[in-house]
Amino acid sequence: MFSYLRFAPQINRDSAEGGGAGLGDLPVWQLDDLYPSVDGPEIGRDLDWLKAETAAFAGDYEDRLAGLDADGLLRCIRRFERIQSVAGRIMSFAGLRYYQNTVDADRAKFLSDMQGKITDMSAGLVFFSLEMNRLDDAALKSLLAKNADLARYRPVLDRMRAMKPYQLSDELEKFLHDQSVVGTTAWNRLFDETTAALEFQVDGENLNLESTLNLLTDPKRERREMGARAVAEVFGERLPLFARITNTLAKEKEIEDRWRKLPTPQTSRHLANDVEPEVVAALRDAVVAAYPRLSHRYYALKAKWLGLERMQIWDRNAPLPEDTPKPVDWPEARRIVTEAYHAFDPEMARLAEPFFEKGWIDAATKPGKAPGAFAHPTVTDAHPYVMLNYLGKPRDVMTLAHELGHGVHQVLAAGQGELLSSTPLTLAETASVFGEMLTFQKLLAAAPDQAHRKTLLAGKVEDMINTVVRQIAFYDFECKLHAARAEGELTPDQINAIWMSVQAESLGPVFDFMDGYETFWAYIPHFIHSPFYVYAYAFGDGLVNALYAVYQEGKPGFQAKYFEMLKAGGSKHHKELLAPFGLDASDPKFWDKGLSMISGMIDELEAMED
Repeated sequence: MFSYLRFAPQINRDSAEGGGAGLGDLPVWQLDDLYPSVDGPEIGRDLDWLKAETAAFAGDYEDRLAGLDADGLLRCIRRFERIQSVAGRIMSFAGLRYYQNTVDADRAKFLSDMQGKITDMSAGLVFFSLEMNRLDDAALKSLLAKNADLARYRPVLDRMRAMKPYQLSDELEKFLHDQSVVGTTAWNRLFDETTAALEFQVDGENLNLESTLNLLTDPKRERREMGARAVAEVFGERLPLFARITNTLAKEKEIEDRWRKLPTPQTSRHLANDVEPEVVAALRDAVVAAYPRLSHRYYALKAKWLGLERMQIWDRNAPLPEDTPKPVDWPEARRIVTEAYHAFDPEMARLAEPFFEKGWIDAATKPGKAPGAFAHPTVTDAHPYVMLNYLGKPRDVMTLAHELGHGVHQVLAAGQGELLSSTPLTLAETASVFGEMLTFQKLLAAAPDQAHRKTLLAGKVEDMINTVVRQIAFYDFECKLHAARAEGELTPDQINAIWMSVQAESLGPVFDFMDGYETFWAYIPHFIHSPFYVYAYAFGDGLVNALYAVYQEGKPGFQAKYFEMLKAGGSKHHKELLAPFGLDASDPKFWDKGLSMISGMIDELEAMED
């Protein structure tokens, strides 16, 4: 009921090593806009209000929803929305502090305590969705027709009622709610704290996971190999723990899905994303069919550039031999992204400015800081926060563009209010990937020569392969893993074998796989935190490629339509949002348009070899 960190995490792009020297003053979050401190009176005041209001809400409405008129139901929903907002503010503050330093015991305790308190308080609210789902369809339709303000909440109610066929008894739903703190949430924390505390020995240095993965993009092949082998060694040693976490969470999901009579392990994700299973299947099938003309073809080309007959896994993200990028300091990264946003529309740059000026970005890498990057919307009466691990690499600039896109989207969608602002994952990647594309196209247009253009194109193709091919391979891995887990507990070797089956298929015949690579599934957080999340990246990339093609055609009014789409938040289905652009994601041919953009870039790279 309360999602304390509605992350839109960045793809694992093997980035970031510790430090920040020479990159300028990297910003750090100012969380005062949420709460001044952990021990000030403000949090206590809000907790007291929540305790009283959740009890009052249950007293006023439990067993009474069916008897409310339109005005009464509107008041009920607005009170529920306010509860969500106050609880979301507390958990956003606790969660963001924790992710700044996941090995700090006090921060971890504060997060756990807040989560426990709010879970306990909100237990009495479980009735709300259960009773809402029991309302007669015709009666609810009549109420919505009588009050326009109430009708605004139809998308929220529709998504809630999509779970109606899979709803359990009130008692079981309340049990699952209370049990979550020591179930999924606890296993998630164990994963996070374990990975944050890992140390990797590389050439006499002790590195964290981010720093070690960063070596996989090092220009020196021996450094890349050392990084890959260090990851394999450490995760190999701890594989039983990661297999236990994965087995437990997959089994827990299977049990709940079985009780709910959900037809597939993926169904709950599709429902949450407000996307039809056949649309996801069409996306998956289109990408898999395109492996030979995308990843297989590109990596064969890259092997030639690197002077290799066979590629090792540590060569996948290697820079090109002629690629000698200088570090991009923070002011320059800000300039690049801001100018790209401004060239699209000055309003987009204006919306991004507070992130830089008001402490809405935490960019420096620090011991214990969560890896990767994300944009978290917090609550609609505050503002989003962006987390990066900025090292000054060109890809880090793209990550900044990506996460700022999320942030701009979240700012615009906030006008919908707490319940309607949250965008399904499939659409949540739209603004982020579009922001990346704007930044890339600006850099490409400014390339001084063919060599620079080749480097930029190759980098973009690799990012798109990571976003589309790699994420669909991850999705297939999860599908196979959950299907196998339903038959019994999986040994680490069995999970490894599933991982390797999708890796070889997706990356292509030019690769050899070192001993130990079979364990690399263990560090990917999406499998733990958000089962089947990963296809949203491919969905978003394909959608944006098609959207960008419309923008390039120069049709008038594109910017206005784009901002309206972002402002809609979660108030519209993907069909409604894409219709003004003449696009339809339910058309199987839709995905071929996006994949053709990637294929066209590879065509250009191949032509440079002639």
